[in-house]
Amino acid sequence: MSSAIEIRDDRARGVLEAHAGGEVVGQIVYFTLEEPERALVPVHTEVEPAHEGEGIAGSLARELYVMAAREGITVAPLCPYVVKWAERHPDEAPVPSGELVKAALDKVRSDPAAW
Repeated sequence: MSSAIEIRDDRARGVLEAHAGGEVVGQIVYFTLEEPERALVPVHTEVEPAHEGEGIAGSLARELYVMAAREGITVAPLCPYVVKWAERHPDEAPVPSGELVKAALDKVRSDPAAW
């Protein structure tokens, strides 16, 4: 990945963005779950086609887990990319409880148009 990538969190919008050259080149869309425990729930990861293969999606996933650890909360991934990333990096990505994942899925199902 280029050293010119900057990752920024916009918690109000629920978007973790990778910026390069003044442009957004990748993002993870997420929400914050409050019950049964506070968690970050990534639902979608996207990288601009011109920047695929640069490690941007992995850097975003790693930063999401770093943010959660810093806040003392869990990540309950629903995004297929983040799920696979977490499986490949178990030392960086603690496995959430089944109850937490179910609560995240229930929230997404209650308003699928929001994600």
